[in-house]
This record gives sequence, C-alpha cells and structure tokens, in this order.
Amino acid sequence: QVQLVESGGGLVQAGGSLRLSCALSGRTFSGYSTGWFRQAPGKEREFVAAISWSGGSTRYLDSVKGRFTISRDNAKNTLYLQMNSLKPEDTAVYYCAAGATSIYGVANRYNYWGQGTQVTVSS
Repeated sequence: QVQLVESGGGLVQAGGSLRLSCALSGRTFSGYSTGWFRQAPGKEREFVAAISWSGGSTRYLDSVKGRFTISRDNAKNTLYLQMNSLKPEDTAVYYCAAGATSIYGVANRYNYWGQGTQVTVSS
C-alpha cells in the first residue's frame, strides 16, 4: 500500500521557519518526481515546489522563491520542504505528492498524495 505521510506543520509567527517532511513508502519511487502543493481555505490547491528524482531539477511558485527550499533523500525515501521567512499568506494545508511526471506544476500529473499537514502563520 502506497503511503505518503507528511509531518512538521504547526503554528509559527511571521518571519519564522518550519521544515516539512514527507515519508514515502509502499513501492519504489525510482524515477518519480515529488512535489508540494498547498490549499488555503476557500482557495484552490496550488503548486508550491517540486523536485526531480535525481534532485537535479527544481521548480518553485514565484511567491516562495528565495524563501522555500525543496530537497529529497532517496535513500530514506523522504521529501523535505524548508520554509523560511514565513508570511501569513503561506497559511494552508500542505500536501506532498509523487508522480511519474516532468510537468511539475500540474496536480493531476501526480499519482500519489499525502493527507496534508496544517501550516499556520500568525501576523
């Protein structure tokens, strides 16, 4: 059974940092790209960041460039999102996803999803 389990969310003040993790299990993810999406109340799910299997290619939402860093440890089957200089507008449920795709920013290209972790940034 494929599972993606996020952790690391929480409540933080504006300007603070959080590190999200996503543990992948249940199959081999060799060749799979992985990414983070988020969904705020009343809004559609949006792409945040993605990374290729090799780690050699990354993509970011413009508004998080320079503040967020995506990385992965294939030996541990774990995906990370380091979030610095957080803003109230970053408040959302964050989801990790995995897919056999190079079209990183499109949600329906991803085959597997986690259950989400809440990130709340207070002003």
